[in-house]
Amino acid sequence: MRISARADYAVRAALELAAAEDDTSLKAEAIAAAQGIPHKFLEGILGDLRRGGLVVSQRGGKGGYRLARPADSIAIADVIRVADGPLVSVRGVRPPELSYGGPAESLLPLWIAVRANVRKILGEVTLAHVAAARLPDDVVTLAEDPEAWTNP
Repeated sequence: MRISARADYAVRAALELAAAEDDTSLKAEAIAAAQGIPHKFLEGILGDLRRGGLVVSQRGGKGGYRLARPADSIAIADVIRVADGPLVSVRGVRPPELSYGGPAESLLPLWIAVRANVRKILGEVTLAHVAAARLPDDVVTLAEDPEAWTNP
């Protein structure tokens, strides 16, 4: 699985909004500056997040963007899907749409298992978890494994 720059920027922008005080709108320029995201690129991402129902925007002097619902009800998976599409694909195809034969036949359940694990983690962790630096215990346990930090 690869996390694209677009998905990374979308999650970081959503986290800036999650960390903002309730009912506070943030301008795209402020989000871009805080996270080091190219402003023009961020505008497109925020538009996608708005169309995906994750953020709302308001025009005017006190305008900007804010989350459409509480941060504890928006999973990281929700943000990635809106920004980038499916969490896991193989050559751009969703695993259930694949078929393999011969010795590669058992690849399909492997890809399904990978997708299930990615969904479990990214679907369980919300913007509120990350913004408060309080990841779920099972995620912390996975991240604390020294092998998780190495690049084989």
